[in-house]
Amino acid sequence: MSEVIRIANCSGFYGDRLSAAKEVVEGGPIDVLTGDYLAELTMTILYNQRQARGESVGYVGTFLKQFREVVTACIEKNIKIVCNAGGLNPSGMVREVEKILAELNLSAKVAYIDGDNLVGDIERLQSEGERFTNLDKGVDMSVSGNEIVTANTYFGAWGIKEALDQGADIVICPRVTDAAVVIGPAAWKYNWARNDYDALAGALAAGHIIECGAQTCGGNYSFVDEVPSYLKVGFPIAEIQADGSFTVCKHPGTGGLISVGTVTSQLLYEISTPAYLNPDVIAHFDTLKIEQAGTDRVYVSQCRGSSPTPTHKVCINMMGGYRNGCEAILTGLDIEKKAEIFTEALFDSLGGQEAFDDVEIQLIRSDKPDPATNEEAYASLRINVTSKDQQKVGRLFSAKVVELSLANIPGNIGRGEVGGSGESLIVYWPALIDSKHVVEKVHLDGRSTDVLPTSQMGFEDKYYQQVPVSIAPAPSGNLKRVPLGELFGTRSGDKGGCANCGVWARSDEAYSFLYEYLTVEQIKLLLPDMADYQIDRYELPNLRALNFYIHDVLRDGVSSNNRIDKQAKSLGEYVRAKYIQVPEVLLKQV
Repeated sequence: MSEVIRIANCSGFYGDRLSAAKEVVEGGPIDVLTGDYLAELTMTILYNQRQARGESVGYVGTFLKQFREVVTACIEKNIKIVCNAGGLNPSGMVREVEKILAELNLSAKVAYIDGDNLVGDIERLQSEGERFTNLDKGVDMSVSGNEIVTANTYFGAWGIKEALDQGADIVICPRVTDAAVVIGPAAWKYNWARNDYDALAGALAAGHIIECGAQTCGGNYSFVDEVPSYLKVGFPIAEIQADGSFTVCKHPGTGGLISVGTVTSQLLYEISTPAYLNPDVIAHFDTLKIEQAGTDRVYVSQCRGSSPTPTHKVCINMMGGYRNGCEAILTGLDIEKKAEIFTEALFDSLGGQEAFDDVEIQLIRSDKPDPATNEEAYASLRINVTSKDQQKVGRLFSAKVVELSLANIPGNIGRGEVGGSGESLIVYWPALIDSKHVVEKVHLDGRSTDVLPTSQMGFEDKYYQQVPVSIAPAPSGNLKRVPLGELFGTRSGDKGGCANCGVWARSDEAYSFLYEYLTVEQIKLLLPDMADYQIDRYELPNLRALNFYIHDVLRDGVSSNNRIDKQAKSLGEYVRAKYIQVPEVLLKQV
């Protein structure tokens, strides 16, 4: 095997398995330990942490527990540690890291990166022409009327490479892109140039595949029967070669599965177009090749790369007012009439729906005719209200819900605790900023180094144009009605206020059918609750996959929408549960 750098990921989100870092470090050879802890929701959590406990926090505290467990072994084995757990306060996290090193009588070079925080610069940047237009809604931030609580540029990988070039053993990052913690060490290992776009694109694909931890090792995988065991599912390792190709694997003896299917699923996770944007490179996911290379080993190659865009993405969170809600359990007969009676009485006591900035009412019909159990007779009425006036959605709203307990519909038992003064509503606002305003600052050994974006360094633009692929005609013959998921896998997730759902086939013939059958119009027929949203379809024939991007279904992001599934994680399995007519010849391949 060619020389590789083994980069392992021990965290896919804030709250992932605490023992994973120790398991990965002790389970076999690795060169770099990474962890992805940040998401748009996490930035809000860290902001609330600072509001409650002061400016000294704002980082991911659980990382420090993992760090204490593994740092001795990492130093002994010369394993670099790169993570984005610095969150809103990377320098504060470094102080805690250095305390742990001192307590353990260890010596290591610790670097951190900052410069991503734009909260204090927004007004100046707006005066210089930055409009911070919402990427999902096309509205300029100047008309939002909301108070900004966090605003962070998504940094790329070159600050990480600079820190490693300067001899850092540990690199604490702020809001870097999820894949940057993988691209940076790979670029350091092979000393890639800024315009080695194909190699960088491969590392970006590797980073995207392993960023969610165990999710690429069988977690959240559609075909559960393929996974040998869900006990102690392993965490992924990317063995990256000098040309950017790589093998995805996990340590022997761990649970889960790494297959072409699990890797395909993860490639489809939280994407829109096949051209996957990053501040360092654009990776074209419709060019790469995936092959099973052994048990729990998948080889990925040939990912083409293009010049990065001249803009950086900015994650902005705003205070959007306050909200409250209730859930009434409606039982038995006349469900729709009972929902109407309850809703009318509640808002009559509150001055009408027009008293609020926004009202969302959902009637979720899980009740069954002639129910076999009490629970099978239930439907759920969910009412959520928002207002800039906290009093309107506070204790008054909760009290009026309680007052209906003995004065309204029969069989209403309610669910969840009713009360409280209304919680803050955080609105996610994704935007772009001209990269000329972006400078990553690397801090190590008491000195600071500025790192400029690639787009500001004068390289000639390069854009890879994918050659159109010819798709064979779909098979014909007798049809049979089966669940879509009997043939096809899915993976879904959130992209700010939008959602994506990737659907993939396991054979060329099945993909030919999928390609012809699953149009945007057909998706809307299968999912009538999605029919009113704009949906884009993208094709990835090299993965035998389609990706559907659903606009605005999650409103202003996970912190603001009132869906049961706020991050669209279940959307793919909902699609798989739908019955469709398929050629019987395809069922013989399963």
